[in-house]
Amino acid sequence: MSSSIAREKLRYSSPGWKFIKEVSQVTGGTLLAVIMLTSAIVAGGLVGLAISFRNLPDVRVLRNYIPSETSYFYDINGKVLASIHGEANREVIPLNKISPELKRAVLAIEDSHFYSHNGINISSVGRASIVNWQRGAVAEGGSTLTMQLVKNIFLTQQRRFSRKVAEAVLAIRLEQILSKDQILEMYLNQVYWGHNTYGVETAAQSYFGKSAADLNLAEAAMMAGIIQAPQNYSPFVSMKTAKQRQETVLNRMRSLGWITAEEDEKARETKITLGKVRSFQRSSMPFVTNTAAQELEREYGLEAVQKGGLRVQTTVDSRMQQLAEETVAKWHKTIRSQGVRADQMALVSVDPRTQFIKALVGGVDYQKSEFNRATQARRQPGSSFKPFVYYTAFASGKFTPNSVINDTPVSYRIPGGIWTPKNYDDSFNGPMPVRRSLEVSRNIPAVKLGSAVGLNKVVETCRILGINSPMEPVPSLPLGAIGVTPLEMASAYATIANYGWQSKPTIIARVTDSSGNVILDNSPKPQLVLEPWAAATLTDVMKGVITSGTGTAAQIGRPAAGKTGTTSSERDIWFVGFVPQLATAVWVGNDNYRPVGKGATGGVFVAPIWRSFMSQALKNTPVENFRPPSQFDRPK
Repeated sequence: MSSSIAREKLRYSSPGWKFIKEVSQVTGGTLLAVIMLTSAIVAGGLVGLAISFRNLPDVRVLRNYIPSETSYFYDINGKVLASIHGEANREVIPLNKISPELKRAVLAIEDSHFYSHNGINISSVGRASIVNWQRGAVAEGGSTLTMQLVKNIFLTQQRRFSRKVAEAVLAIRLEQILSKDQILEMYLNQVYWGHNTYGVETAAQSYFGKSAADLNLAEAAMMAGIIQAPQNYSPFVSMKTAKQRQETVLNRMRSLGWITAEEDEKARETKITLGKVRSFQRSSMPFVTNTAAQELEREYGLEAVQKGGLRVQTTVDSRMQQLAEETVAKWHKTIRSQGVRADQMALVSVDPRTQFIKALVGGVDYQKSEFNRATQARRQPGSSFKPFVYYTAFASGKFTPNSVINDTPVSYRIPGGIWTPKNYDDSFNGPMPVRRSLEVSRNIPAVKLGSAVGLNKVVETCRILGINSPMEPVPSLPLGAIGVTPLEMASAYATIANYGWQSKPTIIARVTDSSGNVILDNSPKPQLVLEPWAAATLTDVMKGVITSGTGTAAQIGRPAAGKTGTTSSERDIWFVGFVPQLATAVWVGNDNYRPVGKGATGGVFVAPIWRSFMSQALKNTPVENFRPPSQFDRPK
């Protein structure tokens, strides 16, 4: 225990009085009396409850705690893919093998009075009681580190007063049989740090590639900040958000006097070098099972996934998933040999009729990098964004594929100057049909079309299609100047392929408990979200991309529609396309946004990857034609 923490023992030897004093300075005597009475009742009541709650769990079993049940994941046909349980990824280490900086950081942000209370913090409980009374519900917890420990192991996540009382009782009991250092050691070894990583040692190795004993102040503050919400604060998900959370921890440590101004400044300036996400979960298809686990966690919480004994039927077809993984691995080597300097690739396939994810690969080699680019990497789609502009134009009733648009120079006034869009080859084709302008992916007609129908309408189309990335109605939007995930692109194209009928995209078909009781049923519930004629017309035009446009390398011997995508400086190259039964997005690029090579386009290098996968994935699927636009009423 550091000297600064020892000082805190003396400084906060009377936390209840400190809280009362703070409130009295702000609110005056009446509220002060209420708080004093509340604190006294709470303190006295909890002591009595500690004696009377004889049916609560015995905290002494913590040393031998084992998760109650394991959750299992299956493919759509019932094949077991993985099992996940709460103790899967943990290496227990003694307290003296943990960096003093990390211990101070965790205590600062989670429970700065830890060494001075007896399991509950009267000032925090009093403050929480006032907030909860004002809101008429349990909105604030006032939990100590000890209370968090017993809650995570013994109790449910429901925010009820009875649970808070039970937490307090168990915390008091635990503090009677274990020392403070023992409790802190148990907490740091038990807490969840994200990415299926439990315990401080495995978290330190995963996040920073070093032992917990060797963490510096900058790393310690970042790790301590992760605890509250690993799915949000992980630097693997967003370094920007992780740095903001790190600053919150450092501010707290500074306000407590546990670090100096010089230490604070040095920590903020220290460069963070990340390790690699290593969940140590065994799965035959880890990108699939991790995506499904994250979807469940958002819906039901981490506790249910790790300890709930769930039986999760995913939407993925194992045969198609294996094919997708083999395609990514094989073609990554192929395009590298062709001079494309791309380190990563992602592939997502979605059934347009159900929006079930049939295959999902988030990187070239999961063993080397577990970052899921299919669901987490937001990359510019380039010209593969243009179909959303053309759909908006067709849906407006003002344009048809035969409408003429001028591929001629144009400029737009934007903040900071004038923007003049260019075509990829710097040429102009003059007046041309809308159909042909998309088939050969001319930039200027797309920009003009977006301006003509209204860029706000284009943004609205994207939102309807499930693209949630930040976007502004600026002139360059039609050229894909936003970030999207491969999953968003595959799902959006799938809705177009289904003539505007859309269900919520998912990788989970059904979830039951270990007794077979249905917890979640994701049977498709399609809703019509697009104008059918416009969707069918766009599909008809996008067929031309493959038959006679920039995507001829994607021809698979059956009716198919799609679009190439190449961003400026060739940082991202795409091909996204579909048949009536399957939509697939393929992205190629570098995690560090380095260009993949001069002249590298989606049509030349990614379309063949798409063709290879789709040809094999659809081998036993009957050929189906798209419905022609004439079967739908044109909007007025």
